[in-house]
Amino acid sequence: MSGILAGKRILVTGVLTEGSIAFHAAKIAQEEGAEVVLTGFGRLSLVQRIAKRLPKEAPVIELDVTNQEHLDSLAGKIGEHLGEGAGLDGIVHSIAFGPQGAFNFLEASWEDVGTAVHVSAYSLKSLTMACLPLMPRGGSVVGLTFDAQIAWPKYDWMGVAKAALESTNRYLARDLGAKNVRCNLISAGPVKSMAAKSIPGFEELADVWNHRAPIGWELTDPDPAGRGVVGLLSDFFPKTTGEIVHVDGGVHMMGA
Repeated sequence: MSGILAGKRILVTGVLTEGSIAFHAAKIAQEEGAEVVLTGFGRLSLVQRIAKRLPKEAPVIELDVTNQEHLDSLAGKIGEHLGEGAGLDGIVHSIAFGPQGAFNFLEASWEDVGTAVHVSAYSLKSLTMACLPLMPRGGSVVGLTFDAQIAWPKYDWMGVAKAALESTNRYLARDLGAKNVRCNLISAGPVKSMAAKSIPGFEELADVWNHRAPIGWELTDPDPAGRGVVGLLSDFFPKTTGEIVHVDGGVHMMGA
């Protein structure tokens, strides 16, 4: 099969619905020639149903990124699906969670904040290290962020967690460069996904894009961000690492 990911093996986390960026990244990766394995947490049967809607049904591995046993067994489970000695060429980190308390900046408890940072930022490191034994020749790690350079309405400690994610990406890029592993992020505009529904005041946050995206932005279209992910997974960015690529209709560069 031809395509910019022809022959590559990619692990995609965070597929929950067809409206998620992760689903579109997996779909486009397959269309571009990749073999894809998914992970799911909590609602595995839902992820397995969604996996059947990809161009080619993908296997699903249960993964709680805060569970060390899951992380320790991940490489072995991936190997079972891809074949002995197959290895991985890419990882898509599309994992974020903040308890409701994390969306009240001044009142949030450390327990809520700690959970948000663990699941949304530290997990980039723990997931990558869990998969590293499968990447002896190197590869590409691509995560998803929401521009943490500024303070957004309603986003609160999740914004801090995304800032931690962006910093984690830079340190991973620093430490894994010698192993030929590139680590980059896509900073995507808001998408009406399952995750978005858990953010109080999401509509107010997303409304910024209706007025400030010079090239326009469609809240119901995860395809552009999915294409950005696949681009960074490919060999077309062989010397790009520690980078944040904005796929947000240009909102990030607009002044007040």
